[in-house]
Formats: sequence, structure tokens, C-alpha cells
Amino acid sequence: MLQRPSRAVCAAAAATAALLVAGLSGPASAGTAGPGDTPAGLSAVDTLRPDAAPPTLLRALERDLGLDRHEARQRLRNEAEAGATAGRLHHTLGTDFAGAWVSGATSGTLTVATTDASDVPAVEAAGARATVVRHSLADLGRAEARLDRAASHDTALDAPVRYVDVRTNRVVVEALRPSAARDLIDAAGIEPALTRTVRSTERPRPLYDLRGGEAYYINNSSRCSIGFPVTRGTQQGYATAGHCGRVGNSTTGYNRAAQGTFQGSVFPGRDMAWVATNSSWTATPYVRGAGGQNVQVTGSTQAPVGASVCRSGSTTGWHCGTIQQLNTSVTYPEGTISGVTRTTVCAEPGDSGGSYISGSQAQGVTSGGSGNCSSGGTTFFQPLNPLLQNWGLTLKTTTGDPGDPGDPGDPGGTWAAGTVYRAGDTVTYGGATYRCIQGHQAQSGWEPPNVPALWQRL
Repeated sequence: MLQRPSRAVCAAAAATAALLVAGLSGPASAGTAGPGDTPAGLSAVDTLRPDAAPPTLLRALERDLGLDRHEARQRLRNEAEAGATAGRLHHTLGTDFAGAWVSGATSGTLTVATTDASDVPAVEAAGARATVVRHSLADLGRAEARLDRAASHDTALDAPVRYVDVRTNRVVVEALRPSAARDLIDAAGIEPALTRTVRSTERPRPLYDLRGGEAYYINNSSRCSIGFPVTRGTQQGYATAGHCGRVGNSTTGYNRAAQGTFQGSVFPGRDMAWVATNSSWTATPYVRGAGGQNVQVTGSTQAPVGASVCRSGSTTGWHCGTIQQLNTSVTYPEGTISGVTRTTVCAEPGDSGGSYISGSQAQGVTSGGSGNCSSGGTTFFQPLNPLLQNWGLTLKTTTGDPGDPGDPGDPGGTWAAGTVYRAGDTVTYGGATYRCIQGHQAQSGWEPPNVPALWQRL
């Protein structure tokens, strides 16, 4: 989906979070957690400041999710706390973890699934609702991967979408014909109890637009949109969708001034790319919201299933919806991409490559979908953190210089603000060693001793 570069970016919605600290003192459904509720440090609400959400973001949530102003604010608060709690429980439950999701008009209930009934007290003590299921998230993920491997291009076009549905504890295959889903499941050799078939007429595709418009242009022809400004060392640039261009393709800006060159591009398989810009273009820590208002980007923590998310496109403007599934596989006419996030946000040709953002947390770049913003639709976005990790890029944020090793007085070590860490990475800080327990973009103020939701001391 194509969209304007810096002119049209989303203003997100949900606050998610694993940038956080200590535990919740009450259930996420209470929705009243505040600075005084977390004696060990700042809460998710303190860190992500959903109460400071810009009016344009709140109005988009009200319009698209049918909320009033109070409910929109409450939803952002609840989602901030729920994201933090889900991240901590994922680490605590380990291989028993079977997913998490929020529900209710204001995301007032966090449900965490586990395969072991003995985990229920720990889940409930964290303020979440527990449900015991048969299959772990890892088991479901392996089944989805087998479906992807078994899918030939022709058969996958009739069963184009596969995803893990944590709510039903199944791998869902969406197909135009039930027989197409059965053939694919049989070819993958998957236990039927792991799957569920949903009849759907969707035929997702990348939403190209060759008519031009304010955005960035590829080889003076097709156009797409800037996702998020990034840096790699001293080089500035931006993240976008892989189907927008290939390595070596040149770009011009919305004003047709020379801009940059595609340095990396993956599509199909994934849908991610980055463009290095010339010295006339400067990376900023903002996406462009409604009316040209700057929306701050402070990190890239993944939002949970059920959380609200918003996007702004050069064709369709601001629209919000919810995250339906993570780690989705979808087959376009050009091939299959995996690891994308499925949402209820609508989009149209002209929106590709643009930003998805939840609260102040960058989520990903627009890939493709079906439907439109008149009758409704489904869209998919390429998550941002794998894109940053793939090419060693640093997201431009408002919380400190990405090259800054930390606050004054930083005791040193290998930890560095601005770095994207994945689960399992180890760093040193203040003479101690820490292991990352949830992928995130490091920021000043989130040093390992301060954020036990992100780092475990070894």
C-alpha cells in the first residue's frame, strides 16, 4: 500500500509496552494504574504517557472504534499496562506460554494462555485472566511454518492467509474454498486439532499506485511512502516496504528533488526495505499526523493482540483499528510473505510503505491487504524491529541521541541507547551481565537495572 513519505504518517493508537518496569499492583482491567501503583519504579502508563496522546489520535480512535474521549484515553492506559504484563509473563511461563490478548471496549481485560494449569496463580497474581489450553505458542508457530513450507504458489493463492489465533489456540487457514485449506493442511501433515478453516473471499495484494502524488517516487515512476526515519552510523534514511523498490533503485521526494537509493529490499518472504538519503534530507523522530502535526516516536515495542493501532496514508488519511494476529503468513500474487501483522485498519492504493504506530511506539510499515476505506478492509504490516535488525538500523526517536551511550554518569558496558535488542541478546552494564527477555529498541532511561521487564540480570 502506497503512501506519502513524510507527509502522511500515522498517528497511532495503542500503547503497548515492554519498556517498562516492575509489576502491576492490580488487574489490567481496573484501568486506573498510575504512578503511585508501582513502588519499584515507573509504570507503563508513566513511561508511554498515554494521557498525553494528541487530540488527533484520540479523535481517530473515537471515530473508528466507536469510543468517547474518556474511553479512548482509558484504552491507551490499559493497553500500556497489558503489554508490559504480557511481556513479563511470556518470560516467566517460558515454553508453557500460549499467547496473550486484550478484550473489551477499553481493553480492560488481559487474558494470558498457558499449557500448564500450575501457571494459573502466577498469571492471576500479575492481574491477568488465565486460560489453560492444549497447544503452546511455539507449537502453533511450528505448525504455521509447516503450512508455509507446504504451500505451493498456486495452492496458496486459494488459501492465501495463515495465522496463529491465540484466542482459539489454533492455526487458522483462510481459504476461498474449504477444499483448498484441506489440501494444504494434508500436504503439511499437521494434526487436524491444531487447525481451523475459515472461508474468506479475500485476495490480498500489495497496493501499488502508479498515478503519482505527494510521496517518494521510485525511478521517477511508481510511488510509495516513508515508514520511519532511521540511521546507520552517520548515514540517514528511512524504512519502507520491500515491494516498493529493489536494491539500486533511485528515489525522489514528494517535491521531486533527488533523495536517495534503496540499500536493502526483501520481497517476497518479508516485505521490508530501507533507503539511504543524500545530505539534503534529515531524519527526524516524527511521523506526520493529521493536519501536518508531528507525532513523536519514542521506541518500537510490539503491541499485543487486540490492541488499537492507527495509520495515516497519503490516499486515505487517518484510520484506526485493532491488531488481530501477529506472525501472519499471506500469499500475494508475487509470492508469500511471513511474519506480518494482521489488522482491521483499512487502506487503499497509495498507502504502501507508510507508518503504523501505537501510542508513541513504532509498529511497522504498510504491506498490503484487501478491501477499502469505504466498505472496510483488512491490512497487513511488516513489523519494524525485524527490519531494523536485518540491516543494523537505528530508529530515530525523541528520547535521546541514538549514538549516546547513556545518561551522564553511565557506568559503561556494551549496552547502548538506540540499539535494537532481540530476546536472548546479552550485554554488560555497570559491571554486570544482562540477558534481553523481550525484543525492543533501547532508550536512555531504560538501562538494564531500571527495566526488569526487558532485562534479566545473570
